[in-house]
Amino acid sequence: MADQKSAPRPDAPRRPDTSRRSEKSRRAIYDAALALVVEVGYPKTTIEGIAARAGVGKQTIYRWWSSKADVLLEAFLDLGEQMTQAAEQSATSSAERPAGQAGGPESYAIPDTGDLAADLKAVLRATVDELRDPKFEALSRALAAEGVVNEELGRVFVAKLLEPSLQLYVERLRSAQEAGQVRPDIDPRIALELFVSPLAQRWLQRTAPISYAYTDTLVDYALHGLAPR
Repeated sequence: MADQKSAPRPDAPRRPDTSRRSEKSRRAIYDAALALVVEVGYPKTTIEGIAARAGVGKQTIYRWWSSKADVLLEAFLDLGEQMTQAAEQSATSSAERPAGQAGGPESYAIPDTGDLAADLKAVLRATVDELRDPKFEALSRALAAEGVVNEELGRVFVAKLLEPSLQLYVERLRSAQEAGQVRPDIDPRIALELFVSPLAQRWLQRTAPISYAYTDTLVDYALHGLAPR
């Protein structure tokens, strides 16, 4: 007599979806880490504190990350991606293309409309919006300030967050060089600092307000010096 597999009973309990449970825990850890670093600062944020606030065990965190810096940087990237998605959805609903947001550089490139000044102004305006967003600003300041005095965190911050975003500017400036809009002898990696660094310095040190007019002016000043001779 052939073996037959019995059909599952309709009232049989379902196995828990571990992938959904893991994602729920990961999201709780992100939220806890972001909240703590804003409330108490990076030095006082601990794995134990994150675990307690997220309602998970320390080993759950250590299973996915090796340090609190890794947790925070991944949470920061996730926050940036959420903001990008929200901007894209908003732009789609209004039939406009988003200028771009930091946080998801691997899936984003600075637009190349053929007008370098307009493209740079658009992405810098989006950056101004991001830096003035309360959800983003406090965390950004906490990580940036700690990165100045914490060499290890600073290196990770630059490698995982800052440098990928800066490479987008490098690529756009190289495209402009190929189009004859920027001198061929210009080093794009240095040139981008003419408009990115002043914005970062003004925002971080609060030397003056940041605005669209300010970043538009930075682009105009920078490109005047980069124009073909």
